[in-house]
Amino acid sequence: MAETKQVDRPLSPHLQIYRPQLTSITSILTRLTGNALVVAAVLIVWWLFAASTSDTYFAIADAVVTSWFGNLVLTLSLWAVWYHYLAGLRHFYFDAGKGMDIPTAEKLGWAVIIGSVVLTVITLLLV
Repeated sequence: MAETKQVDRPLSPHLQIYRPQLTSITSILTRLTGNALVVAAVLIVWWLFAASTSDTYFAIADAVVTSWFGNLVLTLSLWAVWYHYLAGLRHFYFDAGKGMDIPTAEKLGWAVIIGSVVLTVITLLLV
């Protein structure tokens, strides 16, 4: 029987070979922002529940929501809403069979990222 030489190579694309594309990063961010919005919704529901329960319980919840941590969570949630919304519009465009070529998909990815930041800043300035 002939002897075969075993070649050491990765079984799947490894980070030495694979470079994440903008389209994969925006897809992952869409999923992450969707899940993060659930956490923000739980925080807001807890705050509203505390308001309907007692003054003491509301004082605790209000201290958390209005603290630097609460402000950070709510600001990032605002960005996540805008990002998730724009990514959804992008996917509607893809579902229509348009923008499927790589240059257009990358331009739309940058539009979603930049647009979400700009809309977040505009919203914060208006509030």
